[in-house]
Amino acid sequence: MYTFTTHSPAETEALAKQVGGKLRAGDCIAFFGGLGAGKTTFTRGLAAGLGLPDLVSSPTFALVNEYHAEGCISVYHFDMYRVTSPDALESTGFWDYPAEDSVFVIEWAENIAEMLPQSCIRIQIDGNGDQPRTVTVEGDERFADLGC
Repeated sequence: MYTFTTHSPAETEALAKQVGGKLRAGDCIAFFGGLGAGKTTFTRGLAAGLGLPDLVSSPTFALVNEYHAEGCISVYHFDMYRVTSPDALESTGFWDYPAEDSVFVIEWAENIAEMLPQSCIRIQIDGNGDQPRTVTVEGDERFADLGC
């Protein structure tokens, strides 16, 4: 487990860009944190770290946003705010996306915690508004040398 503190959205995005640069196809990122914690900001940095030029936005109303670019790993960015059961998860089409060839990013992962793949990289973001953020990354040793 690795813990970092960021003091601005730009620092949060820069940390996430470092994480994104270490991701590989088949990775699943599970975000835990309250409203306004910076999950979408972090996803914007992840996408940049993977080389994706897309404008990242919250998938709140779409349930999933897709980001693709030639020569880059695709990202499927899910919002599970309203998903709280296996049936509800099934209805999103979550299991139909190509997990092995892409990176899954899941906001509100606490709502489907029991249904997450075992190998998910868990990222807890605490703080909101103008407060500093505490970002805790639970995964493998790939994330040991991150820094803001």
